[in-house]
Amino acid sequence: MPFPSQIAYQSSHGCVSWQGEFALDGAALRSFLGGSVAARLSDAEGGDELRNHLRGLSLTGMGQAALEEVLIADVPEERDWAAGEALAEALLEEHHDVVLPWNTERDKRNPFASLPGADIVGFQRDGDSHRLALGEVKCSSEAQWPPQVMSGRSGGLGHQLDTLAGNLSTICQLLKWLLPRVKRTSHEGSFNNACGRYFNSGRRDLALFGILVRDQEARETDLQARGRSLGGRLQLPTRCHLIALYLPWPISQLPVAIQQEGAS
Repeated sequence: MPFPSQIAYQSSHGCVSWQGEFALDGAALRSFLGGSVAARLSDAEGGDELRNHLRGLSLTGMGQAALEEVLIADVPEERDWAAGEALAEALLEEHHDVVLPWNTERDKRNPFASLPGADIVGFQRDGDSHRLALGEVKCSSEAQWPPQVMSGRSGGLGHQLDTLAGNLSTICQLLKWLLPRVKRTSHEGSFNNACGRYFNSGRRDLALFGILVRDQEARETDLQARGRSLGGRLQLPTRCHLIALYLPWPISQLPVAIQQEGAS
């Protein structure tokens, strides 16, 4: 189902493009949140796989009761940034031909932990081929344009995209993380194809995404300076897309909205 939105602004500089989108409140938005977004936030696929496997075990009556107690206790994600990541992932899959073969929720030994590396790790379809797709997601309610999460020497969105574009140690760690999750699956060919393109292009053929989730007035100053800065450093065939998603209500309501629609 498409993400219901209206373009507020869009522009580009070099190989970098940026745009702001208003999320349109209504039944279509609620359906999107309750479908793709809720499934990613709760890792519905992984949860179903676990339930089907464990319910196939030979258990006593006491064992069955204990199993159901554990399954019912699955902790729903309630933090704003995690909900923002799930929204961004669903948007990229629906509108930007991005394939995310592994839900990073499965890697959290602590249900309230954050994984290092990149928020977005996967592939982008390009005709009959694929390129690496890497990205970062930020949420901000700050009444400042741009918000502080767009800058900064370590945690800012621009710096993190620079790292994904050029830090060889980060790239190696991400590929090392991704390979065992796609090996012997339908995604292994995409991995090989994307890596071949990346290395044969001198480490330039990849898609970078920076997603900013906001609940403030839409202003191009949220993305423009960072887009121009990245556009002056990145070179084709690298493609970088900055997207600001403006919610019709406070970000703090996003986890609740996703859970409510997912349960309905």
